[in-house]
Amino acid sequence: MNENLVKECEQIMLSEFSEMHGQVKLLHEERTNLLDALRQLEAANLEVGASGKHEFSSLGRGKYSECSTTASSDGKQEFEDVSEEDEPSFHDTKEFFNEPNVGSESNLAISGHADIKRRTKLPDPAEKEKGVSLWSMIKDNVGKDLTRVCLPVYFNEPISSLQKCFEDLEYSYLLDRAYEYGKSGNGLLRALNVAAFAVSGYASTEGRHCKPFNPLLGETYEADFPEKGIRFFSEKVSHHPTVIACHCEGKGWKFWGDTNLRSKFWGRSIQVEPVGVLTLEFDDGEVFQWSKVTSTIYNIILGKLYCDHHGVMQIRGNRQYSCMLKFKEQSILERNPHQVNGFVEDVAGQKAATIFGKWDDSLYYVAGDGISKSKVSDPASNASLLWKRTKPPPNVTRYNLTSFATTLNELTPGLQEILPPTDSRLRPDQRHLENGEYEKANLEKQRLERRQRMSRQLQESGWRPRWFERQGESETFKYTGGYWEARGHRNWDDCPDIFGEFTEELADSA
Repeated sequence: MNENLVKECEQIMLSEFSEMHGQVKLLHEERTNLLDALRQLEAANLEVGASGKHEFSSLGRGKYSECSTTASSDGKQEFEDVSEEDEPSFHDTKEFFNEPNVGSESNLAISGHADIKRRTKLPDPAEKEKGVSLWSMIKDNVGKDLTRVCLPVYFNEPISSLQKCFEDLEYSYLLDRAYEYGKSGNGLLRALNVAAFAVSGYASTEGRHCKPFNPLLGETYEADFPEKGIRFFSEKVSHHPTVIACHCEGKGWKFWGDTNLRSKFWGRSIQVEPVGVLTLEFDDGEVFQWSKVTSTIYNIILGKLYCDHHGVMQIRGNRQYSCMLKFKEQSILERNPHQVNGFVEDVAGQKAATIFGKWDDSLYYVAGDGISKSKVSDPASNASLLWKRTKPPPNVTRYNLTSFATTLNELTPGLQEILPPTDSRLRPDQRHLENGEYEKANLEKQRLERRQRMSRQLQESGWRPRWFERQGESETFKYTGGYWEARGHRNWDDCPDIFGEFTEELADSA
């Protein structure tokens, strides 16, 4: 090529880049001006709040959260996540849900609690891990319930089963969205978003091969996430069988249930069957109930370890719509694993919408009955997006925790002082494991397991859960109230130090 032609090409490239640079600079200036204006509006809201008036912020979707009472420490990041729409619009979801995070954590981004900075990674381990053969630990337990098998702490992840229950609420914005749709009279989109929420709870299980800690009897966990607009609480209410009850309150909805996990080891796989009913109730009285499907971990001995969920999930509504979802079991030669297919039907049994997708990636729907294979291969062509999984964190550890799960065991500033002595965050073996102190974690786990053996005796002696009560012999445990009030007064007189030291005399008296 001749030199003049090369120079001309270079000049064209430089000219194009110069123009693009100017456009980016202009956009940056506009964004900066917008952020300044939003900060001024927030400051005005703060002044109103300080004067004793109780108002709601009208900034974007923050209008559904309480007015800010404390200044944000990172205003720029907050406002970058805020939706640009001032009012929630209800139109074709193909357009409305182009950005999967719309209506999620940005709902309360400009509330007074938006300055809570949550961690993005686990602490660096203090010790080097020592590999342990799983087969050597469980070969004598084939066919037994693994919840009663004591495994070294190496096979645990640094969260408890109580905290793992809260992981199902990672995509709680789907319920906020469902509430708004129902309030506007769109019962179908409410049911579709409830179905998406029921599926989204499985997304965090991909690549998670470690076992959560089995809570002690009476152990609790709270999660106050004002940036998501939810408060969650759970408690281990029974030891034999192991039952965990939970309760969560959001913007216009309540979610509760209890779960008894029955697990069996079958040589090459571990199968977990959840027993229990989950209930979602909206403020307008509409209720949806469902149970979880079976989960199986394959290739325990040889091959690549992987988890699959399979079975039928019936989501029963008390009004116009219900839903049926089938989690397809993965076969050996499966090229397209993790599939979920189903439909929403009305009270007359007519299919109102068809749902399809993957439990570890995304979920779509089309109106009416049935879809073609071409639509499945290219869902964006004719279907509307309901839910999409958030991207995995850059700081991946062997636990494969999601960004959300990484925050669950964190002790944010000032939190430890107001927690009850029964909270999972205060469990020493779990804390040592998170810090990578494996020897200390193992010793503490053995100590607490000796204490755990008292649980059956305690239960048979008339022990009762502190915060939940069973409605009937076969009914779900329901939250009795009072926890958040006790937390406000820091009154934990009725909460024993279940993680503390104990003696044989204490065991006998118990």
